[in-house]
Amino acid sequence: MTVERESGSQTARSGGKALLTAALCAAILTVAVGVVYVIRSTEPTAQKGDVTRRSAALVDVVEVARGDHRPEIVVLGTVEASRDVELSPRVAGEIVTMAPSFEPGGLVERGTVLLTIDPADYRNALAVRQSELREARASLAIEEGRRTVAEREFALLDETIDEDNRALVLREPQIESAKARVDAALAAVEQAELDLRRTEVRAPFDAQVLTREVDLGSQVGPGDRLARLVGVDEAWVVATVPIRTLPRVRFEGEGGAGSAVQVRDRTAWEPGVFRKGTLARLIGTVDDRTRLARVLVTVDDPLARETDAPKFLLGTVVEVRIEGRVLENVVRLNRELIREGDKVWVFADGKLEIRPVRVAFRDAEHAFVVEGLDGGERIVTTNLATVTDGTELRLKQGGGGSR
Repeated sequence: MTVERESGSQTARSGGKALLTAALCAAILTVAVGVVYVIRSTEPTAQKGDVTRRSAALVDVVEVARGDHRPEIVVLGTVEASRDVELSPRVAGEIVTMAPSFEPGGLVERGTVLLTIDPADYRNALAVRQSELREARASLAIEEGRRTVAEREFALLDETIDEDNRALVLREPQIESAKARVDAALAAVEQAELDLRRTEVRAPFDAQVLTREVDLGSQVGPGDRLARLVGVDEAWVVATVPIRTLPRVRFEGEGGAGSAVQVRDRTAWEPGVFRKGTLARLIGTVDDRTRLARVLVTVDDPLARETDAPKFLLGTVVEVRIEGRVLENVVRLNRELIREGDKVWVFADGKLEIRPVRVAFRDAEHAFVVEGLDGGERIVTTNLATVTDGTELRLKQGGGGSR
């Protein structure tokens, strides 16, 4: 009996502890809920406004003006010689003298004796031909004397004969034969004189010697290559231009001088240095690879013999800037300001206006607008990620200029 009472007492104590624990947990939970309620009921709340704020894009602009402008067509060209000859002798023989300037790179004036072929044989040939000429003339004089005698004898006979027999009696066939021999002898003398002059090989024009193939003692004959000469008075630059640009340039003979040209060697010359040229002719073919039109530019004094300008080297690829015909009453803009579809962004009363324009011509740097813009309007130069008509804009500090 005693054991049963102790067991019941322990059970009662355990139940009391469980109730106490549950009561404490409930109290803690109640306090926590109360604290959360107080915090939420006393924190500030955000109020939604009724006005939506809009920000304007910050841009730079340029002010445009109408006027007359010349486009500039920038292309590439190759320097070539305007005169280029392979020098050959007209007679055969040994080279006995040579001019000091007759060497690669040497400059020679027109008429300069570059080399001499041994003239001894040709002097002898001339002497023989001159003697033959004197003999032929003597024979002619003898025949003319005989004719004079025949005329006197015929007059004494006082006879009448037909014309054919008269010519024979007066030795007219013999006279004609003697004259023919004189003419032949005279032609032989002239040929001998010509051959003798040809022993001196002269420069055909003011030139530079590019190559020399012979030396003193060389045996040469007609057609042999002696040297290569190029003219120094003028050089050609053969350039290729888009066919669409041809109406915008002027060639020599089209109502005046050809379009002015600036030629620059970007690899060898100092920045800003150029040589002046003239657009001379349109070459009547297109380039096989690029299908562009070929034009000829002339440049005087390519070796700068009379100035301190830079020299041209044959075969050099150069930049060619051709001045075009004047475009009247147009707006000139940098090409990048013409947006896709030939449109421009106009700053109008603080808003963006996307406006189509008509471009008359484009060169390497500029577009020339003939319709769609008026002088004094401002063009947006800033690139915007997204644009729509009416987008609000505002100018950067000091924004604006002219272009």
